Amino acid sequence: MIERKKLVQEVEAALHRSPIVSMLGPRQCGKTTLARLICSKVKSEYFDLENQADRQRLSAPMLALGNLDCLIVIDEIQRVPQLFEVLRVLVDDPDSKAKFLILGSASPDLVRGISESLAGRVAFIDISGFSLSEAGSDNYRKLWLRGGFPRSFLAKSDEQSARWRDDFIRTFLERDIPQLGISIPSETLRRFWVMVAHYHGQIWNAAQFGRSLGSSEPTARRYLDILSGAYVVRVLPPCFINIKKRQVKSPKIYIRDSGILHSLLTVSSFSDISKHPKYGSSWEGFALEQVLRITGTKDAYYWATHSGAELDLLIHAKGKRIGFEFKCEDAPKTTKSMISAVKDLSLKKLFVIYPGEKFYHLSNKISVIPIKEIENIRKPQNLSRYYANYKLI
Repeated sequence: MIERKKLVQEVEAALHRSPIVSMLGPRQCGKTTLARLICSKVKSEYFDLENQADRQRLSAPMLALGNLDCLIVIDEIQRVPQLFEVLRVLVDDPDSKAKFLILGSASPDLVRGISESLAGRVAFIDISGFSLSEAGSDNYRKLWLRGGFPRSFLAKSDEQSARWRDDFIRTFLERDIPQLGISIPSETLRRFWVMVAHYHGQIWNAAQFGRSLGSSEPTARRYLDILSGAYVVRVLPPCFINIKKRQVKSPKIYIRDSGILHSLLTVSSFSDISKHPKYGSSWEGFALEQVLRITGTKDAYYWATHSGAELDLLIHAKGKRIGFEFKCEDAPKTTKSMISAVKDLSLKKLFVIYPGEKFYHLSNKISVIPIKEIENIRKPQNLSRYYANYKLI
């Protein structure tokens, strides 16, 4: 059992400031465990909408929920989207003392029937699998190989972990997606998901995906929206800067969990990964997700020009641009692309994240950081303190 104290504190703080807190993330990432832990501390009522008895209890939701004055948890709420309108009415009642913690495995945009009914009433918290800070920095290779899903990471062996992920992929395609009201043959969506895995870390090309699927560009975009909305694929948008160079305008795509990526690529050991053409891209996606988890930012982009300059990740901190490159090398060196990114984007700093052991500088604005030390990059507002610790300012 790995404690997730920061997430618990984040949820509890959100419950103090908002009548509704929504925890969103992929299936099996630990949302239910977190919710039950929070429930154990306060008076609460739990409804699991995958449980037929609980769904029956909510057949008349106004009656079932209206008289409760405790923390009300509704798990897998995307299965009954009509509840969102009920929650709006309940939290707008000035006499209501209830707080709501709702758990979902699909983004609001993907669940039919949800508009802006809870606008201004809900705080959103994104939940995913274990991060490096939760798993322990010394376990980064295990986390990279198996991914962050709790049952995958905590499996007794790599073989059991791989089997769990294979089962997860099958269940996701054959049960979870149809439950969202999406009628796509599971084998078709699996083939698309595998294609995304082989394009992991590359620029999205709807026309190419459409041709490979034997369908249209809109169909390929719809499939991508589905997987992105279910939190298993990340679509990283491009950043446009007012410079004279021609810049790439299409997003990049990643499988969000490195373990799922490896299963889709049918690799199950580091020996297999190191020989695979997606070895470097696998590291890029893994390290990118860790940086996004640590910084907590949603203002994230990549940048590329048609002349070949590129930056893997760009975030904004206190009005400053911070860049990240992810290199699966023993000793990363300065590249023309890095120099171009620092100059053209006016970067405050560029961090190069690699799987080595030593921290060192490549220039006054470019520093190489071991993956084990990225926990020091807490949040964007704390980056200046991090620079000071390393005498960068």
